[in-house]
Amino acid sequence: MHRLLALLLSCLAIGQIGAASVSSPFDPFEHEGRIVGGEETTIAAHPYQVSLQNKRGSHFCGGSLVSKNIVVTAAHCLQSYKVSNIRVRLGSTLYNEGGILVEVEALAYHEGYSTSTLEYDVGILKLAQDVEETDDIRYIKLAEVTPANGTPAVVTGWGTKCYFWCMSLPKTLQEVIVYILDWRTCGSEDYKYGPIVYDTMVCAYEKGKDACQGDSGGPLVADDELVGIVSWGYGCASSLMPGVYADVATLREWILNTIKSLE
Repeated sequence: MHRLLALLLSCLAIGQIGAASVSSPFDPFEHEGRIVGGEETTIAAHPYQVSLQNKRGSHFCGGSLVSKNIVVTAAHCLQSYKVSNIRVRLGSTLYNEGGILVEVEALAYHEGYSTSTLEYDVGILKLAQDVEETDDIRYIKLAEVTPANGTPAVVTGWGTKCYFWCMSLPKTLQEVIVYILDWRTCGSEDYKYGPIVYDTMVCAYEKGKDACQGDSGGPLVADDELVGIVSWGYGCASSLMPGVYADVATLREWILNTIKSLE
């Protein structure tokens, strides 16, 4: 996730740094590991989860399989990559082996995506071959409505288990249960973000639990629907700093139109 950038944006919002152009020296694509405060799981429990990998086989982001040849992920996962440099592993609990490894035919990310505000953080990959459903590979439905506050949701991935000092790379998929917060609640006085949460976002929070670097682009799922795309946050599992996700229901029309354009 864009954790350092989010921290700087938060400081800007509360007046701790000047109104200067802020960019992050942190490269989220070089840091993988696991979910914060979660536990190991299996791909059979989350068969829509995929791993985005570079040509060297390094996991850099997660994604969600939504049809036989379409993966939904975050825009910030794609902006530095060419199609020829991305592979997608599906159907494996381990990011580095098993399942199937598929090349990518095309990619697109939202034209409104902003590296300064992280709005519209959604992207699409079209796979170079169709993938049939199995016990370990399933398509997930896109949410049509953002779940109500307090709805339990599960976030999965191979991202780091803490922010600053643990960059080890467990190979096994991780999961954690968090609870939905709409964007207005997330930006309210009850939490610490303030006006940097926008209506294209949805949040999820549970004390001591969160997604982290390497989980970016991965799924936030409630009631068997994809409701969010891992996007950003202040640190990882920071107190009163929920994880922030691209809101699938809000961005659903763009996703569907973009899928059509790639066909």
